Amino acid sequence: MHVKIGRNDPCWCGSMKKYKNCHQSFDEKIEELRSQGHIVPDHSLIKTPEQIAGIKESAKINIAVLDEVASKIKEGMTTEEIDKIVYDTTTKMGGIPAPLNYEGFPKSVCTSINEEVCHGIPSPKVVLKDGDIINVDVSTIYKGYYSDSSRMFCIGNVSDEKRKLVQVVKECVELGLEQVKPWGFLGDMSQAVYDHAVANGYQVVRNIGGHGVGLEFHEDPWVGYIYKKGTQMVMAPGMMFTIEPMVNMGTHKISVDKKNGWTVYTNDKKPSAQWEIQVLVTEDGHEVIAY
Repeated sequence: MHVKIGRNDPCWCGSMKKYKNCHQSFDEKIEELRSQGHIVPDHSLIKTPEQIAGIKESAKINIAVLDEVASKIKEGMTTEEIDKIVYDTTTKMGGIPAPLNYEGFPKSVCTSINEEVCHGIPSPKVVLKDGDIINVDVSTIYKGYYSDSSRMFCIGNVSDEKRKLVQVVKECVELGLEQVKPWGFLGDMSQAVYDHAVANGYQVVRNIGGHGVGLEFHEDPWVGYIYKKGTQMVMAPGMMFTIEPMVNMGTHKISVDKKNGWTVYTNDKKPSAQWEIQVLVTEDGHEVIAY
């Protein structure tokens, strides 16, 4: 329970403004929505201007790392080489690769190819081949702030079937982003993603999704892509989370590699694709923080 703040007291967000001139109307709106039975964020999920500025600095590194990968990725390259690019670029800019040693993950980046849905582990034995599609998922810590985004890359002569999957998932993210508005619901974004994927004959992975991010690698809320408009948590200004649907060409069912405990595969071995952006809910819409 939050301590009651007087109208003329400093606001809880640290802005040094009086509460009545800062977050009082925000808190009243949250309480009104809570009383209507909606899921609402607590103060810990609302980023302050200072925190947002720090997270944006982290995101600059994250974007630069993916730009560097984009400029060098090619057929014949190993995923270990991608990992080196990510580690070297991140550390040169003063950051730390967030995946490295996270819950035992051994590398600086996730590289997921074809039927690998996510959490592919870079290896000197895995060579990019003509026709592959690969997701490179980069996450950065800079001065204690976290950023997270991923991109798909098509290697050489990729089939029309795979290329369409990659494009449609990018469109899913863009359509989801259009639904990120203050006082809307995460379900609004979710349904836009889901409907577009299914309309194109694909299936959305159900039990892995996006997440809050910024002060930690993974924060609340959990962000799924199978929910209906008007459901899930209210998107309040200051919330930050990832939109990162994993969309499969075949079944939505997945399994985890029993040997390494990390890499997730489609059960039918058909391709999967994912794009990830980090987004901030603003007073009048949204702002993409990392892509």
